[in-house]
Amino acid sequence: MSLSNVAFSEHALAAAQPIALVVFDVDGVLTDGKIVYTSAGDEIKAFHVQDGSACKLLQAQGIEVAIITGRESTMVARRAAELGISLLYQGSERGSEAKRGKEPDYEHLLQRLALTDAQVACVGDDLADIPLLKRCGLGISVPNGHPAAQQHAAHITQRAGGQGVAAELAELLLRAQDKWPY
Repeated sequence: MSLSNVAFSEHALAAAQPIALVVFDVDGVLTDGKIVYTSAGDEIKAFHVQDGSACKLLQAQGIEVAIITGRESTMVARRAAELGISLLYQGSERGSEAKRGKEPDYEHLLQRLALTDAQVACVGDDLADIPLLKRCGLGISVPNGHPAAQQHAAHITQRAGGQGVAAELAELLLRAQDKWPY
Protein backbone atom coordinates (compact mmCIF):
# COMPACT_ATOMS: atom_id res chain seq x y z
CA MET A 1 0.00 0.00 0.00
CA SER A 2 1.21 3.49 -0.83
CA LEU A 3 1.62 5.83 2.12
CA SER A 4 0.91 8.83 -0.08
CA ASN A 5 -2.16 7.26 -1.71
CA VAL A 6 -0.69 8.10 -5.09
CA ALA A 7 -1.29 5.64 -7.91
CA PHE A 8 1.82 5.61 -10.07
CA SER A 9 1.40 4.82 -13.77
CA GLU A 10 3.11 1.77 -15.25
CA HIS A 11 5.07 4.11 -17.54
CA ALA A 12 6.40 6.15 -14.60
CA LEU A 13 7.29 3.00 -12.64
CA ALA A 14 9.15 1.55 -15.64
CA ALA A 15 11.06 4.79 -16.26
CA ALA A 16 11.94 4.97 -12.54
CA GLN A 17 13.63 1.56 -12.41
CA PRO A 18 17.07 2.63 -13.72
CA ILE A 19 17.20 6.00 -11.92
CA ALA A 20 20.44 6.54 -9.99
CA LEU A 21 20.27 10.35 -9.70
CA VAL A 22 17.48 12.82 -8.99
CA VAL A 23 18.02 16.46 -9.97
CA PHE A 24 15.75 18.97 -8.26
CA ASP A 25 15.02 22.56 -9.16
CA VAL A 26 14.36 24.68 -6.06
CA ASP A 27 11.89 27.53 -6.58
CA GLY A 28 8.52 26.01 -7.43
CA VAL A 29 9.63 22.44 -6.67
CA LEU A 30 11.30 22.28 -3.26
CA THR A 31 9.55 25.54 -2.37
CA ASP A 32 6.15 26.92 -3.36
CA GLY A 33 7.84 29.28 -5.81
CA LYS A 34 7.33 32.44 -3.80
CA ILE A 35 10.35 34.62 -3.14
CA VAL A 36 9.86 36.75 -0.04
CA TYR A 37 12.15 39.63 0.91
CA THR A 38 12.33 41.15 4.37
CA SER A 39 12.56 44.91 4.83
CA ALA A 40 16.30 44.37 5.39
CA GLY A 41 16.54 42.83 1.93
CA ASP A 42 17.02 39.26 3.13
CA GLU A 43 15.40 36.47 1.13
CA ILE A 44 13.14 33.91 2.80
CA LYS A 45 12.34 30.43 1.48
CA ALA A 46 10.22 27.72 3.10
CA PHE A 47 11.13 24.05 2.60
CA HIS A 48 8.85 21.10 3.40
CA VAL A 49 10.20 18.83 6.14
CA GLN A 50 8.99 15.69 4.31
CA ASP A 51 11.15 16.61 1.33
CA GLY A 52 14.20 16.67 3.58
CA SER A 53 13.40 13.22 4.94
CA ALA A 54 12.81 11.97 1.39
CA CYS A 55 16.17 13.28 0.14
CA LYS A 56 17.94 11.52 3.00
CA LEU A 57 15.98 8.32 2.30
CA LEU A 58 16.92 8.41 -1.40
CA GLN A 59 20.58 8.82 -0.51
CA ALA A 60 20.42 6.02 2.06
CA GLN A 61 18.95 3.74 -0.63
CA GLY A 62 21.79 4.54 -3.05
CA ILE A 63 20.14 7.19 -5.22
CA GLU A 64 22.17 10.39 -5.60
CA VAL A 65 20.40 13.72 -5.06
CA ALA A 66 21.45 16.94 -6.79
CA ILE A 67 20.12 20.48 -7.00
CA ILE A 68 20.43 22.65 -10.09
CA THR A 69 18.88 26.07 -9.64
CA GLY A 70 19.01 29.23 -11.68
CA ARG A 71 19.21 31.52 -8.66
CA GLU A 72 21.81 31.78 -5.91
CA SER A 73 20.70 31.65 -2.30
CA THR A 74 22.39 31.09 1.03
CA MET A 75 19.22 29.35 2.22
CA VAL A 76 19.54 26.76 -0.54
CA ALA A 77 23.19 26.15 0.34
CA ARG A 78 22.23 25.74 3.99
CA ARG A 79 19.37 23.34 3.22
CA ALA A 80 21.57 21.27 0.90
CA ALA A 81 24.25 21.03 3.60
CA GLU A 82 21.64 19.98 6.20
CA LEU A 83 20.52 17.18 3.89
CA GLY A 84 24.00 16.04 2.88
CA ILE A 85 23.49 17.13 -0.73
CA SER A 86 26.97 17.94 -2.05
CA LEU A 87 25.86 18.05 -5.69
CA LEU A 88 24.66 21.66 -5.59
CA TYR A 89 24.74 23.95 -8.63
CA GLN A 90 23.45 27.49 -8.15
CA GLY A 91 23.30 30.44 -10.53
CA SER A 92 22.89 28.35 -13.68
CA GLU A 93 21.01 31.18 -15.38
CA ARG A 94 23.90 33.61 -14.96
CA GLY A 95 27.33 33.80 -16.47
CA SER A 96 28.64 33.71 -19.98
CA GLU A 97 26.47 32.80 -22.94
CA ALA A 98 28.30 29.46 -23.11
CA LYS A 99 27.14 28.53 -19.59
CA ARG A 100 23.64 30.00 -19.68
CA GLY A 101 20.98 27.50 -18.68
CA LYS A 102 21.03 24.33 -16.63
CA GLU A 103 22.42 21.91 -19.22
CA PRO A 104 26.14 22.58 -18.56
CA ASP A 105 25.64 21.72 -14.88
CA TYR A 106 23.61 18.65 -15.87
CA GLU A 107 26.41 17.56 -18.24
CA HIS A 108 28.92 17.98 -15.42
CA LEU A 109 26.80 15.72 -13.20
CA LEU A 110 26.56 13.03 -15.88
CA GLN A 111 30.33 13.04 -16.35
CA ARG A 112 31.14 13.25 -12.64
CA LEU A 113 28.87 10.32 -11.77
CA ALA A 114 29.41 8.37 -15.03
CA LEU A 115 25.67 8.21 -15.72
CA THR A 116 23.51 8.30 -18.83
CA ASP A 117 20.36 10.37 -19.36
CA ALA A 118 18.22 7.24 -18.78
CA GLN A 119 19.58 7.00 -15.22
CA VAL A 120 18.47 10.52 -14.26
CA ALA A 121 15.16 11.91 -13.06
CA CYS A 122 14.75 15.69 -13.23
CA VAL A 123 12.08 17.63 -11.37
CA GLY A 124 11.24 21.10 -12.64
CA ASP A 125 8.39 23.55 -12.89
CA ASP A 126 9.40 26.35 -15.24
CA LEU A 127 10.67 27.17 -18.71
CA ALA A 128 14.34 26.91 -17.72
CA ASP A 129 13.73 23.27 -16.72
CA ILE A 130 12.38 22.12 -20.08
CA PRO A 131 15.74 21.12 -21.65
CA LEU A 132 16.42 18.78 -18.72
CA LEU A 133 12.85 17.44 -18.63
CA LYS A 134 13.11 16.56 -22.31
CA ARG A 135 16.52 14.97 -22.02
CA CYS A 136 16.52 12.91 -18.81
CA GLY A 137 15.12 9.42 -18.37
CA LEU A 138 12.24 10.55 -16.17
CA GLY A 139 11.08 14.17 -16.45
CA ILE A 140 8.77 15.25 -13.65
CA SER A 141 6.82 18.45 -13.11
CA VAL A 142 4.35 19.71 -10.53
CA PRO A 143 0.65 20.60 -10.83
CA ASN A 144 1.40 24.27 -10.20
CA GLY A 145 4.19 24.30 -12.79
CA HIS A 146 4.26 26.18 -16.08
CA PRO A 147 2.06 24.43 -18.67
CA ALA A 148 5.00 24.16 -21.09
CA ALA A 149 7.10 22.39 -18.44
CA GLN A 150 4.22 20.03 -17.70
CA GLN A 151 3.88 19.26 -21.41
CA HIS A 152 7.47 17.97 -21.50
CA ALA A 153 7.23 15.92 -18.30
CA ALA A 154 6.54 12.19 -18.26
CA HIS A 155 4.94 12.48 -14.82
CA ILE A 156 3.12 15.25 -12.96
CA THR A 157 3.16 14.89 -9.19
CA GLN A 158 -0.02 15.12 -7.19
CA ARG A 159 1.70 17.30 -4.60
CA ALA A 160 2.31 20.91 -5.53
CA GLY A 161 5.72 22.57 -5.38
CA GLY A 162 6.78 23.13 -1.78
CA GLN A 163 4.23 20.60 -0.53
CA GLY A 164 6.25 17.38 -0.48
CA VAL A 165 7.20 16.78 -4.12
CA ALA A 166 10.44 15.02 -3.16
CA ALA A 167 8.53 12.78 -0.76
CA GLU A 168 6.17 11.69 -3.51
CA LEU A 169 9.04 11.16 -5.94
CA ALA A 170 11.06 9.14 -3.42
CA GLU A 171 8.16 6.75 -3.02
CA LEU A 172 7.80 6.38 -6.80
CA LEU A 173 11.50 5.64 -7.32
CA LEU A 174 11.93 3.34 -4.36
CA ARG A 175 8.76 1.36 -5.12
CA ALA A 176 9.85 0.94 -8.75
CA GLN A 177 13.25 -0.32 -7.59
CA ASP A 178 11.82 -2.59 -4.84
CA LYS A 179 13.62 -0.50 -2.19
CA TRP A 180 10.60 1.10 -0.47
CA PRO A 181 11.18 0.34 3.23
CA TYR A 182 7.71 1.18 4.58
